[in-house]
Amino acid sequence: MGYVAVKGGTQAIEESIKRLKYERLHKEQVLETGQIEGGMRGLIDQVMSESSLYDEKLAALAIKQAEGNPEEAVFLLRAYRSTLPRKHSSQIIETGEMKVERRISASFKDIPGGQILGATTDYTHRLLDFNLMKETEESVSEWLSKYALENRTNEMLQHAPELVLPKVLDYLRKEGLIPPLENNDAEPDDVTRESLEFPSSRSQRLQILTRGETGAITSLAYAVIRGYGALHPTVGELRVGSLPINIEHPNEAGSGEDEYYIGEIKATEAEMLMPFMTEKDKGRKELEFEIGYGLCFGQNETKAIAMGILDNCLEHPENSFPSHNEEFVLLHVDSVESTGFISHLKMPHYVTFQSKLDSVRKTKANAEEREEVQAYE
Repeated sequence: MGYVAVKGGTQAIEESIKRLKYERLHKEQVLETGQIEGGMRGLIDQVMSESSLYDEKLAALAIKQAEGNPEEAVFLLRAYRSTLPRKHSSQIIETGEMKVERRISASFKDIPGGQILGATTDYTHRLLDFNLMKETEESVSEWLSKYALENRTNEMLQHAPELVLPKVLDYLRKEGLIPPLENNDAEPDDVTRESLEFPSSRSQRLQILTRGETGAITSLAYAVIRGYGALHPTVGELRVGSLPINIEHPNEAGSGEDEYYIGEIKATEAEMLMPFMTEKDKGRKELEFEIGYGLCFGQNETKAIAMGILDNCLEHPENSFPSHNEEFVLLHVDSVESTGFISHLKMPHYVTFQSKLDSVRKTKANAEEREEVQAYE
């Protein structure tokens, strides 16, 4: 009987998988991974960040396989990532070397290098653009040609000077308005190789936050602003751009020889200013600022800002606020962990549930028996 049950279950699972493929293909539309990579930039960036794997092509493939479900795509990409050997570690990346595409500050109107709006939906009307339903390759090519002409030719665009701009907060440090930044050269923890432990280090917290589900990170940060901590931060600087990646020569590691440039990644960085009152001599109080930091793959500004808020919260534990409790935050923002646990409820729980039913039946039978005895007496 056991063999028959297993065999029957296996056949049902195989048919379920076939049905899943049918649902993806029955409209006879093949969505190419290149189309996903080119037209779903926001989803690509989110999946790469939550998967801790920077590869736009693989992210597009995962999204296609998951039919656009970001949690499933992240699950697929993390599973693939676990099979990859780690051959090198990059040199420390200085985000001040970022080739900036977009850079704003909500704290200062005039900043060195100026505000660079770049590509953003912040200033668009949130109205459905029905013209996109008529968009064709020909219309796209025509628009790109016109855009290139307006900007003096494609070649000039491609070779436009790439901006490397100073950090806004460095000027505040020079004025003594925020504490000086001290380098921490300690080896960072790696949550992809070692389990998270409490109390956690800041490197662990930042890794968990950047791998966290974007909606979960955003919701908790919103809760902080709305009342759980009553914190109202300001964006000191938000920048989006490319960061160079360098490694040491594989045969001369630690020799101090020249680094080798292997490529670049696009990232979003947010430095948040957090106001707080500090008590000075003789009970005098002064307003000062602390920093909250966020960094994630691609252009995901909401997540980077939310990260910065939660980073500061977790630097100041407070049991009365769940958003300041590292166990509460770090153990509940991971999409693979949370969706996996919720999804496991769909798996067979026959034995445990039947034992609960037996317990209920016995309790009910005992109660009825007592009622009969009392009625007889």
